[in-house]
Amino acid sequence: MTVETIASRDNPRLKRLRRLVADGAAYRRDGRVWIEGDHLCGAMLARSRQPETVVCTQAGLAWVGAQQAAGRLDHQVAVWQVTDALMAWISSLESPPAVAFLAPLGAPAAITAGLPTVVLDRLQDPGNVGSILRSAAAFGFRQVLALRGTVALWAPKVLRAGMGAHFALQLVEGAQASALAGLGVPLLATSSHQGEFLHAARLPWPCAWLLGHEGQGVSQDLMAQAGLVVRIAQPGGEESLNVAAAAAICLHASAVAAMGCASRR
Repeated sequence: MTVETIASRDNPRLKRLRRLVADGAAYRRDGRVWIEGDHLCGAMLARSRQPETVVCTQAGLAWVGAQQAAGRLDHQVAVWQVTDALMAWISSLESPPAVAFLAPLGAPAAITAGLPTVVLDRLQDPGNVGSILRSAAAFGFRQVLALRGTVALWAPKVLRAGMGAHFALQLVEGAQASALAGLGVPLLATSSHQGEFLHAARLPWPCAWLLGHEGQGVSQDLMAQAGLVVRIAQPGGEESLNVAAAAAICLHASAVAAMGCASRR
């Protein structure tokens, strides 16, 4: 392993890196994302994706060496060793990690027709979005389409909440609502007051679920495009589900329906 030691905040590469980390949407301009912690870094390597640079402390060198020895991390990837204080200066976490990746974002993904898809309509909470990505990956949805106005999908808080799901999904950002016509699958939406109950509905597969803004819900224009509107039974009598919880219920219901379709073939 070839390691370059960087010990000063005045290093221009660290200064650029800190600016990238501080601005959650800067990756869109820079074309690179900051991945923090061995769990997320490991999830990225598990999907055969390589970083541009590894940034680690002395404590993180053993993990880096283990990934190289196992053939998961390319020996040609640059490794920068920094002090604990410098990692804390760069990191967005209260407890800075021992290892992080600077990774190329790659070319913007285009919409792929026919894939099970989740459509995010102006969602603002990073925790909700990250949780939805986890549910999408767990329940067999392969594509996430974030319409304009949705929080940056690769922002640090979304990455942390996603727990590695980013690397299992095709992510399309900044799309217009008109792009939904290119999905080529039925559009489904939820409502608190209309539509048939989810547990009784016949769900198509593949499909695209429309998930809307935390306060306003799915826009009326998008709701009008939905081929099926359902509501989730809440026998407790309260409308207490946030969008991430509702998404998990709906995506699981689709996964169960898909399994049923497969068993009948």
